[in-house]
Amino acid sequence: MNEIDSYIKDFPENVQERLNIIRNLTKELAPQATERICMRIPTFDLNGKWLIHFAGFEKHIGFYPQPEGINAFKDRLTDYKFSKGSVQFPLDKPLPIDLIREIIEFRVKEQS
Repeated sequence: MNEIDSYIKDFPENVQERLNIIRNLTKELAPQATERICMRIPTFDLNGKWLIHFAGFEKHIGFYPQPEGINAFKDRLTDYKFSKGSVQFPLDKPLPIDLIREIIEFRVKEQS
C-alpha cells in the first residue's frame, strides 16, 4: 500500500469514494504524472511541477488545481466556496465530475 492509499483509507467510505474518483480521473487524464504526498495531502506532479492536489475534510473535498486552474474556471465555480488556488466540493452535494475532468485536462495541457 502506498502513501496515497493509506491517506484515503483513513476516511469514511463516502469520502474515500470521492477521493478515489479524483485520483482515478487524474491517472486517466495524466498517465505520465507521478503521485505522492506533499504538504500532507495527495499530489500529482507533471513535468516536474504540481499538477493538482486533493484532500478529504469533514464536510468537503478540497481540490487544488493551482491558481491557473481556478482562474480558468472561476465562472463555473460560483456554486462552491473557492479561493485563489482551491475549491471546496461539499460532501452533501454531488461531486461535479465533469467539471473536475475539465479542470484536470486544462492543467495537463497547460503543463505539456
